[in-house]
Amino acid sequence: MNNGTPLITGASTVAVAGATGYVGGRLVPRLLDGGCHVRCLVRDQHKILARPWGSNPRVSLVLGDLSAEDTVASALAGCRVAFYLVHSMKVARREYARRDREIAGRFARAAHRAGVARIIYLGGLGETGDGLSEHLASRREVESALASTPVPVTVLRAAMIIGAGSASFETLRYLVERLPVMITPRWVHTECQPIAIGDVLNYLVACLSTPETTGKTLDIGGAEAATYVDIMQTMARALGLRARRVIPVPVLTPHLSSLWIHLVTPVSKDIARPLAEGLRNRVVCRNDEASRLMPGRRLTITEAVSAALEAHSGDGSSTSWTDAGVIPGDPDWAGGKVFVDRRATRVRVPPAETFGAVCRVGGKQGWYSAGWLWRLRGAIDRLAGGPGLSRGRRHPEEIRYGDALDFWRVTDIDPHRRLALRAEMKLPGDAELEFAVQPDGRGTRLTQTARFKPRGLGGLLYWWAVLPVHHFVFQRMLGGIRRDAEKGDGEGRSDRARRADRR
Repeated sequence: MNNGTPLITGASTVAVAGATGYVGGRLVPRLLDGGCHVRCLVRDQHKILARPWGSNPRVSLVLGDLSAEDTVASALAGCRVAFYLVHSMKVARREYARRDREIAGRFARAAHRAGVARIIYLGGLGETGDGLSEHLASRREVESALASTPVPVTVLRAAMIIGAGSASFETLRYLVERLPVMITPRWVHTECQPIAIGDVLNYLVACLSTPETTGKTLDIGGAEAATYVDIMQTMARALGLRARRVIPVPVLTPHLSSLWIHLVTPVSKDIARPLAEGLRNRVVCRNDEASRLMPGRRLTITEAVSAALEAHSGDGSSTSWTDAGVIPGDPDWAGGKVFVDRRATRVRVPPAETFGAVCRVGGKQGWYSAGWLWRLRGAIDRLAGGPGLSRGRRHPEEIRYGDALDFWRVTDIDPHRRLALRAEMKLPGDAELEFAVQPDGRGTRLTQTARFKPRGLGGLLYWWAVLPVHHFVFQRMLGGIRRDAEKGDGEGRSDRARRADRR
């Protein structure tokens, strides 16, 4: 697909509407690599400036609402090509189709006024005619609205996009990871031709150097088609899980399906519903015109799933699972939903003394609160085959990177600033406990953050089961650290240890 080929259409400046979205956030750096100047039409510049490429001198920002036709026309002036990567699935369900159609029409008229030579749109793959889901029908309406002026439109129609952070892919991943048995709509036996996000980007960029794509509607897909059930089993294998048992039933409506997805995954019901509705439509390329015009190897489903999952694991250099390599612009649940319990307090002593109290956790000192609960949790962990509290700690005062603190391990320490611990107890997920110390006037702000990344349905149930205990344990632990720090050195450490044993 001419990946890496210099752009030869003379489109030295291209506009991207939707540059902060899932596809747009990945497309812009590809365009920059190809030598383009990119003009991003955005409502909030901070989202762009936060990206690694946001400060590139060949990136320009135009602030404004796409519904304001005059603003869009001014923004598109001087651009030969405009990418339209906008949809409104996150607004209320009854509104998104109408809103998308109206904005697309205004964008097309603005592009015509600005002298844009071509619009490139990424739409939805699916059969034509009656019976389309509301989501796919909306995509067709957007195509028509964009084509309502003399500006030629290139439409690329894609089905499920496989990539870290893609709503459809992440929904599927969460369901497979968390549910060994799934009751699903009968539509899971519908055939689909998913495509890797990298292949989508290759097609979008290749359009610029392939004039023959101008004015065409092209179906783009991966190297193979499969039913959703087959894709689920491919996902299970890639995750190292046993084959999932899928039980299709005729009574599971899109509404019920979206509520279930909302409950089990981090994807909201407003996004889940159009995704669930789309399952009833066969989404397979009708011909190979796109691959003939823009030839290149496309990934198989197995390859695409493996590449997406690998993006979650980082490059191997991360020291914590919280640093996994999710691409900027992904939803916060890409790579795995992380539940967070964050608490803070002000300590009336300098950061060094506060950090000293933090570094006394564990061992004979205990965890500053609810000692009997910590001992009970340690006993349960020992019975489950974990270390429990038996390891204690190497030194009552000093902490080094890699030290064991009962059933925690020190994974990062920045003296007087930060201490990070990773749980080594038996858990249905990954847990981290972090303490951050910052100067606050003449005292210190101490922030305590517990993070938990659940593994499977058991991980979700575990988090909700222990959540009521968090306020009692973590809030009292934070208060205990504050009191210990504020007592200063006037009291012996052995006295603190004896008090901790009594708590």
